[in-house]
Amino acid sequence: MKMEELKPNLANSLPLTPLGLLERTATVFGDCPSIIYNNTTYTWSQTHRRCLQLASSISSSGITRGHVVSVVAPNIPATYELHFAVPFAGAILNTINIRLDARTVSVQLQHAESKLVFVDHQSRSLVLEAVSLFPPNTKHPTLVLITEDGGDDGGDSKFSCTYEDMVRKGDPEFKWVRPVSEWDPIVLNYTSGTTSSPKGVVHCHRGIYNMVNEMLIDWSVPKQPVYLWTLPMFHGNGWSLIWGMAAVGGTNVCLRRFDCITMYDMIKQHSVTHMCGAPVVLNMLSNSPDNKPLEKPVHILTAGAPPPAAVLFKTEALGFVVSHGYGLTETAGLVVSCAWKRKWDVLPATDRAKLKARQGVRMGGLTEIDVVEPETGSSVKRDGSKLGEVVMRGGTIMLGYFKDPVASRECLKDDGWFYTGDVAVMHPDGYIEIKDRSKDVIISGGENVSSVEVESVLYTNPAVNEAVVVARPDEYWGETPCAFVSLKPVAALERKPTEKEIIEYCRSKMPHYMAPKTVVFKEELPKTSTGKMQKFVLREIAKSMGSLTFKSTKSNGIQSKVN
Repeated sequence: MKMEELKPNLANSLPLTPLGLLERTATVFGDCPSIIYNNTTYTWSQTHRRCLQLASSISSSGITRGHVVSVVAPNIPATYELHFAVPFAGAILNTINIRLDARTVSVQLQHAESKLVFVDHQSRSLVLEAVSLFPPNTKHPTLVLITEDGGDDGGDSKFSCTYEDMVRKGDPEFKWVRPVSEWDPIVLNYTSGTTSSPKGVVHCHRGIYNMVNEMLIDWSVPKQPVYLWTLPMFHGNGWSLIWGMAAVGGTNVCLRRFDCITMYDMIKQHSVTHMCGAPVVLNMLSNSPDNKPLEKPVHILTAGAPPPAAVLFKTEALGFVVSHGYGLTETAGLVVSCAWKRKWDVLPATDRAKLKARQGVRMGGLTEIDVVEPETGSSVKRDGSKLGEVVMRGGTIMLGYFKDPVASRECLKDDGWFYTGDVAVMHPDGYIEIKDRSKDVIISGGENVSSVEVESVLYTNPAVNEAVVVARPDEYWGETPCAFVSLKPVAALERKPTEKEIIEYCRSKMPHYMAPKTVVFKEELPKTSTGKMQKFVLREIAKSMGSLTFKSTKSNGIQSKVN
């Protein structure tokens, strides 16, 4: 046959999907541990069989192709298994943040049109309240209770059965439902809540399959790693590493909840090799009084917000090998990584940390990425200072927002690019560095102030534990930086710094117009369950504080504020 006559055929056109990875791993690593949770350990052959049984019961309950099945549970074996079992039944998986309030859970369940909801026993009252908020005469989803250690539901009439009941009754020979097209939806994820209006992000089998491969290749994950689940599985499906760990036959060490002591204990007990988390996890590990140098290196991948260089430096000093990336719920995981160059190894530690704080370059799953001027759409100058919006296109971008065509069109534009809403600079070497969300850039006296840059300086102060910077109205400048700061424990400080001292510290390390004009000390800063700072909450507090007015103080050049 001539070259132009060769076409796709039935043998090479089966839809791409991550689901087949479990089947292969059950064959290759069948006797190896797949999941460790408290005193329970499963092998990969057991996990494969349990997922098939569960999928069989889900299908028998009336769930079919295109139905949404929700999960409200922490990092436990059931959550992991449902990432295979639900799409095995042809359904679309929707994992819900367990730290949301009942009203928000209710809104998401209704918006997703969930037919079946798996509920962890500790979230029982949350979900029951959420369902009670459904409008009158609205059909409620069927509820299944996930009990601890296989316990029963105590005859709770609100739930149809228990999770383990469904596993036991299912057929281990169930023929799982393959997607008709690789563009068929596999997951519905709601954005994590750093803004006040979460949206339903839909990803297809093809996109998730591509993301799994990219994550494993870019992070250089070997076969059979030991992965500690400190990243919530409900957060972007654990950056798609749930399916990724199945691809390489890894051991998933599950944690219902964690703190520094638990993390260090699990690392030592199970010889953990890999883990992920937002920068807040790095901050916990490095600032905890219980921290200790690691016996063996642990690879930790961080993303979700630009990590301050000071935090990276302290984390790596303990023996963690930190990799930094960038992604969104809309990209199914990390699509940009700070690819490390060997020539950087000889640089001083502080310089290495600054380089590693950059987001980096596109991963192979992206076709293109750029930083563009919003007004013209043209690429910004590669000088490391000109701000623009990050745009990208490639095989892991979402299908769109569920039932929200307007929002979909706003970011998936006709020019073929996905507009992220993130503000960045492009460095001369082609590496990008996120400076802010577009709505978080502070415009003070006509100058753009990156809240992330101010936060990075604040994190270098030895008294600061966490810091967030937002805009506060200002009569003269329009708006000025307002810093919300939590300090390290009193025992670790000689004395608490004052607001003036924090401001002076920042002014000594950056242009004066960028330094905070207001500092608010708080015991704890508001975060999402994945560790992202909820800037919209602090933005409202700063707004409610009213506008600043200033009078010049010639003696020291600092303007004093009058509320």
